[in-house]
Amino acid sequence: MTLPEGMAPSGEAAHFRALERLYASARINQLFPSRLSVTAPGEARIAFDVNESYFHAGGATHGTVYFKMLDDAAFYAANSLVSDRFLLTTAFNLFFTRPLRAGPVVAEGRWLSGKRRVYVAEARLIDSEGEEVGRGTGTFMRSTIALASLPGYAEAP
Repeated sequence: MTLPEGMAPSGEAAHFRALERLYASARINQLFPSRLSVTAPGEARIAFDVNESYFHAGGATHGTVYFKMLDDAAFYAANSLVSDRFLLTTAFNLFFTRPLRAGPVVAEGRWLSGKRRVYVAEARLIDSEGEEVGRGTGTFMRSTIALASLPGYAEAP
């Protein structure tokens, strides 16, 4: 839904857009250009392109990229349900199912359980052919860091 010009999103939509700004402001994303979309409560997508600069000596994408994108997608799916605090990853299990080659990739995150202090979310990587190439499940807990205190989150568009 497109808002009329000059009208800012509010409530849930404002939280989702603020999380997207927070993600975009993270310095790590200068190394891994990507775009986060919080699509619904408990759901997040990250679109990015893999190129040969991410390859290990065997000619496929290094596991660092799998972890970063799966962790981020699961994290933001979980943090979409928390509007006051920044979550922290406390554990993450990762499964590599296929080599990831160059091209467009999407990380899809989905909240599974938890609504107080600890959240569990999963994510999967989908390559340009629609094949799953990796999957992960993470545990995230509320921190003492207020989301509103983070420059990327607090800044209005």
